[in-house]
Order: sequence, then structure tokens, then C-alpha cells
Amino acid sequence: MKKTLLALMTSTALLLTACNNSLLETESKEEAEEAASMQETEGEQEETAPEEEYALTAEMLNVIETEDGVNFIQNPENIQVLVNKDYSLPIGYRPGDLVVPEVKFSFDEKHEKKLMRKEAGEALAEMFDAASEEGVEIVAVSGFRSYERQEQLYTAEVAASGAEHAQQAVAEPGKSEHQTGLTMDVSSAENSFNLNQDFGKTAAGKWLAENSSEYGFIIRYPEGKESITGYMYEPWHVRYVGIDVAKDIHSLGLSFEEYVQLVEE
Repeated sequence: MKKTLLALMTSTALLLTACNNSLLETESKEEAEEAASMQETEGEQEETAPEEEYALTAEMLNVIETEDGVNFIQNPENIQVLVNKDYSLPIGYRPGDLVVPEVKFSFDEKHEKKLMRKEAGEALAEMFDAASEEGVEIVAVSGFRSYERQEQLYTAEVAASGAEHAQQAVAEPGKSEHQTGLTMDVSSAENSFNLNQDFGKTAAGKWLAENSSEYGFIIRYPEGKESITGYMYEPWHVRYVGIDVAKDIHSLGLSFEEYVQLVEE
């Protein structure tokens, strides 16, 4: 009887062990399958994850033709044209839709630097009006600048301060954004209508840095991006690129060069 009972107990123990082992194997198998399924799902999500969309598209990028080592822009009328030390406007280029925007200027006399392209000038007037409604007064100082005028300014800067300083302060002829008609240097009475970095600390400078993108403008040469743009910080230099692109650049905290590179990638 004892032998029978012992045998029964042993048999039961073996049966339980077998069941436990079988259960463990089942659980391990289920866990492995679940892990594999999760990996597949993650892989599918990575594969199907939508690419980042930007307001700037490939059609808006520069079309370049290189001649004698200079990259000449073939589509200078493009609102999103990127003009810098690497990309030059055609010699003598002058936009065909230049107008005098309905804004307050720091001077009264007739001068080509009052000019901007029509779309940019209308946006500038809207932006100035919005600032004024909030008690912030901004004035326009210098807009369009011809190739010939830029050549004069650059030569004078080299003579006065040397080539190295001139490279950081004044664009070479053909490589100035002012020639696009999409740029305006601005100031305020608070800053004595000067164009200097102190403008960034004024009410007008702060307002522009925060709100200009809502009207299609960017601070073209932002602080901290000097090594990328090639120019010193210019809080007074606003550039029209269109509202959607401006908002992208502002929200991402990028320079125009960085944003274009991001889109190209």
C-alpha cells in the first residue's frame, strides 16, 4: 500500500513538473511571438512614418549655373531665392516690379533705397501697421540696392576697414540681398534711426524678432548664426520669404541657409 501510494505521489509530481514545464514553454513561446510582433510593428511604423513636410519645396530652390567659379542664380525672381556668399544674382539684375511701400521712412528725399518688390512692400506695410496698433513704431531705412550701388559700398568699406572686415559687414556686388528687392533695413526713433545691433534691444527690434514671421519676414542674419550666414548679427535686416516659409524658419529657430539645407536633404 505504501509502495502504491509512493508511486502515485511520484507519478503526480512528474505530471505536475511536466505540466509546469509545458506551461513555461508556452508562455516563453507567446512572449517571443509577442516581442517579434512588436518589432515588426515598430519596423512597419518606421517604414511608413511620413517624411517631415516643409513650406519650402524643391521648386522654390535656386537654379544655378556656374561660370568662372561663380554660382549665378538663374531664377532671381523667385521669392525664396537664396542670395549669399555662395550664390550670386546675375550682374545688373533688377526686379521688374519695384514699388515704394506705403510705410514711414527715416528720410524724405526720393531714392532707390525706398523700393521693394510689390509683394514684399505690401507685406512690409501690413507688418508696420500691425506693430503700430500695438504701440510699436518702425521706420524703413534702406531697401533695394542696385549692383552698381553695392559695388560702391563694398569698395568703400574695403578702403575704410580692410577686406576682412568688409567680408563680414558688406556683401560683394551681386551677392547682396538688397538687390533682390525683398529686403528692408529698418530702425526706430528709440534707436535714433540707426542700423546697429542695439536695435535688437529696442521695443521695435524685439517686436520684429517675435512677430515678423506672421507677415512673411525673417531676421535674415540672426544672432548665433554668424558662422553659417557669413555675416554679423543684423537685427535690423528683415527679408521677405513668404508667410509659410517664414513661420517654418521661425519655429525651427534656423537661419535661411540651414532651412534650405534641411529641405535639400
